[in-house]
Amino acid sequence: MTQTRTAATFAPPVMEARRWLDGVSFPADRPLINVSQAAPVELPPLAMREAIADAAINTAQAHLYGPVLGSPELRAEVAARTARLYGGIVEPAQVAITSGCNQAFNAAIMALTTEGDEVILPTPWYFNHKMWLDMAGVTAVPLPTGADMLPDPDHAAALITPRTRAITLVSPNNPAGVEYPASLIHAFADLARRHGIALIVDETYRDFHSISGPAHDLFTDAAWDDTLIQLYSFSKAYRLTGHRVGAMLSSPARLAEVEKFLDTVTICPNQLGQIAALWGMRHLDQWLAGERDEILSRRAAIEAGFPRLAAQGWALRGVGAYFAYVAHPFDLPSDRLAQHMVKAAGVLALPGTMFVPEGDPSGARHLRIAFANVDAAGIGTLFDRLADLRV
Repeated sequence: MTQTRTAATFAPPVMEARRWLDGVSFPADRPLINVSQAAPVELPPLAMREAIADAAINTAQAHLYGPVLGSPELRAEVAARTARLYGGIVEPAQVAITSGCNQAFNAAIMALTTEGDEVILPTPWYFNHKMWLDMAGVTAVPLPTGADMLPDPDHAAALITPRTRAITLVSPNNPAGVEYPASLIHAFADLARRHGIALIVDETYRDFHSISGPAHDLFTDAAWDDTLIQLYSFSKAYRLTGHRVGAMLSSPARLAEVEKFLDTVTICPNQLGQIAALWGMRHLDQWLAGERDEILSRRAAIEAGFPRLAAQGWALRGVGAYFAYVAHPFDLPSDRLAQHMVKAAGVLALPGTMFVPEGDPSGARHLRIAFANVDAAGIGTLFDRLADLRV
């Protein structure tokens, strides 16, 4: 029997991890610490919710189909902001609004590839990228990262074949948290251009980067859109996870191909979500700066508190944006350790095995800690529990 598209890949990791909680209770004085998912659970700011409510009541277009590639106002705002943030020239015609950043990646892959093609993914990889490539019949070619969790362009060059269609980078990285230096991103862009392939740069977490200026200089190249496909998410910036709003920046010709895919899937992005994203971009810069400061304070708490775990054999491999990627000291693979931690420590985290190819031994040694919903005090409690963990 022929294997179906969905059978070609694994179960959604976050959903699988949630099932580990079935039948487990947590006492009131020792509640679950959930560091499994990189999504804010707090509501958007009240003023934004009021804007959404007003649009739902008074804006007829909020309930109707809109342009497949998104509202002209939001596309123009994204283009203008990108030009200001990175330098260079970005036109609204180079912007598409999507139903979340995952859909932006999916659409890019559909426009770039056919079955049997290849896309290079640094490992540990973002599992939803791998899942979509599996279902699209595209081979994910793993590019192992070094001890610093950064990919090597020379190593990537050796992996390029006549079937390679793109290299995908995520910075700040999910799951490792590391921020790719501008020079490294530029080197990958040069590599992709030399080989006539696309460079997909997923910047879902760019609003929580530790540097205040541009994270790279790719948009300063007047011909940026012949190689670069940038992905962005409004979900993390404005707590709009349930509204599903993302963006893709690329050439108008490539977006014309993307439009075919989007029209057959969602027809248009969520209208209320687009209204909220536009409102946020126009009104919440100061608020977003405060959100960034809070995330950076949590990163600092991870770094400051980790030596006590390091003394027990843990290692901090990467930290930034929403994530810390850690090596554990136990003689137990991480998939079993993560399940053990639910009952033994009241901690739900994802194992490294969910971020690497099956059989890759590095996955067994690592865990991802997503601290988007754990403040500095909660990080201290988390480290208390990990320090006391026994297997």
